[in-house]
Amino acid sequence: MTVSVPPLPRRARLPGRGSLPVRVARNPAGLFGIFVVTGLLVLVAFAPQIAPYDPAHQDIVNRLQGPSANHLLGTDQLGRDLLSRLIFGVRIELQVAVPATLGALALGLLLGLAAGYLGGRADNALIVVMDAIQAFPAVILALTILALLGPSLRNVAIVLAVAFAPAYARVARALVLAVKQNPYIEAERSLGASSPRIVLAHIVPNILPPLLTLVAMNLPSAIGAEAGLSFLGLGVQPPTPSWGVILADGFEHVRDAPWAVIWTGLTLMATTLGFTFLGEALRDQLDPRLAGALH
Repeated sequence: MTVSVPPLPRRARLPGRGSLPVRVARNPAGLFGIFVVTGLLVLVAFAPQIAPYDPAHQDIVNRLQGPSANHLLGTDQLGRDLLSRLIFGVRIELQVAVPATLGALALGLLLGLAAGYLGGRADNALIVVMDAIQAFPAVILALTILALLGPSLRNVAIVLAVAFAPAYARVARALVLAVKQNPYIEAERSLGASSPRIVLAHIVPNILPPLLTLVAMNLPSAIGAEAGLSFLGLGVQPPTPSWGVILADGFEHVRDAPWAVIWTGLTLMATTLGFTFLGEALRDQLDPRLAGALH
């Protein structure tokens, strides 16, 4: 006699399951952030194909024009197409912001690991250094370093990395102090594991996700700082189509043609919101406490 066995029920799909991009996209703010960041990456990769004109092409006859069929966002004081300059400006902004934030992450991670894991005098000395850098006004620090090194893409990235590093170091230090108290760290030590193994195999993987979230949230700050320095003439120099350079040129003719200021300001606002929303959505998914509270 054959006995039929009923099929096993399918395992219920728990809320919040799925890949990280899918979970982030379920949040409207996260979806907006993904849309903006993806759009910026597309512009970086295909700027020459997407931009209708060469960003350096001058058409003096049509200078300071408003939006039209030929120039969708208008032209600047030299007749250059504003849409093309804004599109190519994405490359300039990310060429500064990405290395600056990753450099700040690397430097802050090293300092935070040293301070949190070693403790004692090393911790006290690094805290003093970080406090000194954070207490120094960022604008004055930028002015001092750029006056010594000269304005360029690389030097602006170095300035921003130094200015942002203490924040990463403080977060990394706090996370290291929390992780190294876990019982499995003590078990590793009792089994003879070396400090480099403990740090690389257990501490860094546990503290890296919150730091990567901080990177996403600091990118718009780096973009805004670069635009501000370029606006003051201390960052990227004309005729490079940096958003700060476009703003500076636009303010000289804002009464006659405000389009350069309007479109660049809106672009900066959308970029800032996109990266900020994406960073907050990533934080909610990567932080176990927040993820547990949400689901």
